[in-house]
Amino acid sequence: MSDSDSAYDIARILKALPHRYPMLLVDRVADLKVGEEITAIKAVSFNEAFFQGHFPGRPIMPGVLQIEALAQAAGILAVETLDLAGSGKLVYFMAIENAKFRAPVEPGCLLELNVGFLQQRTRVCKFWGKASVEGKVTCDVQFTAMIADAPE
Repeated sequence: MSDSDSAYDIARILKALPHRYPMLLVDRVADLKVGEEITAIKAVSFNEAFFQGHFPGRPIMPGVLQIEALAQAAGILAVETLDLAGSGKLVYFMAIENAKFRAPVEPGCLLELNVGFLQQRTRVCKFWGKASVEGKVTCDVQFTAMIADAPE
């Protein structure tokens, strides 16, 4: 993928991922190095439904949604690396390991999602992921995903 193609707008993200509102947690891809890593952005808005209950008076993005956002970025990386666009294949979580939450994520920030391959196979991939706001790490994790056919 050339440098001019390494950034994705929302239209291109929608072609790469099956996720839709309210579960789509990647707004932009800033950089993608096929077979290596991806940097994506989630614009965290107070309008997100989860902020109504997490927590009233102190809105914080749930850590599990930070991991989901990282996994969606990994999904784009896997789709592009394994040439799966338009194949109908989905990328499913298999395992989450060593998740650490280091700082709260609040409305109004841009959550930077950095994900790369630890191991790459045809049907199973292992990734490292790191989420951050303005250079401060909010979450880091390792996770494994499986490439499979969509359910009928």
